[in-house]
Amino acid sequence: MSNLLRLIGRRLIALPIMIFGVTILVFFIMALSPIDQAYSVLGENATEAQAEQYREEHGLNDPILVQYGNFIVGLVQGDLGTYGANNASVADRIGEALPVTLQLTFFGLIIGVVIAVILGVISALYRDRWPDQIIRVFSIACIATPSFWLAVLMILLFSSMLHVLPASGPLPSLTADPGGWLARMAMPAIALGVPVAGQLTRVIRTSMVEELDKDYVRTVLGAGIPKRVVVARNVLRNALITPVTVLGLRIGYLIGGAVVIEVIFNLPGMGMAILSGIQSSYTMLVQGVVLCVAITFIIINIIVDMLYILIDPRIRTV
Repeated sequence: MSNLLRLIGRRLIALPIMIFGVTILVFFIMALSPIDQAYSVLGENATEAQAEQYREEHGLNDPILVQYGNFIVGLVQGDLGTYGANNASVADRIGEALPVTLQLTFFGLIIGVVIAVILGVISALYRDRWPDQIIRVFSIACIATPSFWLAVLMILLFSSMLHVLPASGPLPSLTADPGGWLARMAMPAIALGVPVAGQLTRVIRTSMVEELDKDYVRTVLGAGIPKRVVVARNVLRNALITPVTVLGLRIGYLIGGAVVIEVIFNLPGMGMAILSGIQSSYTMLVQGVVLCVAITFIIINIIVDMLYILIDPRIRTV
């Protein structure tokens, strides 16, 4: 137990350090941007006096370290600044966009995991036979397929030709209209989850094959226990430890992929927030959204890492 707590403690200590590093990276990269925040908010027709007044009111004339300190103080207080002529809150925009991105990420994750577990188990049970060969080709094709390219093909097929799924339009609420939400999210989630399914299928297949070759499996099968019972209760549970690690790494990358997919399907998530910020030269909005995505990436990976420690008894004795 002491080893387990020590390992979890290391992850928790690393969390604020990594978040601090991300804030430095994001802030100073955005500080190097040639875009003048004053003119991006006030418009190109603003006078120099108006722009100078805006810079003075928002601390843009302060030294860069002072600006960073003010940014950190605001971040701790939940204030990421404002953008636009109406001084809209960046935090409010993120609060509206982040749930959409997380919904898409985890919906795509569920699709990828379900496909991978089914195909990985079948491939391992029929090792080196025709089902295994077909699944192997399918998984390689999934890995080689970019999400954005698959998204475009699905729009052409299911939206433009068959007219069965919407490619754009408002996103219904999951609680108020589950059917409408599912129809709107189906194509983006599949486009996001298919490459993950291809990668996890190979990992699960390899782990299952290694587990099926162990002595305890041959012993229980020799004792007359049905193979389906052994696979379901023992082999699959032990074989999923390694895929969980790979899955933890993929969750973070899924968030980044979701940002691109949202732009293709016009979903009101973090991707559209970044795009609108770039198009309108809203530096504070871009900075806040990128920082939020990076922090979410870090937190999710640390949580998955801790869960992996909890479920894998071998790590507890390291």
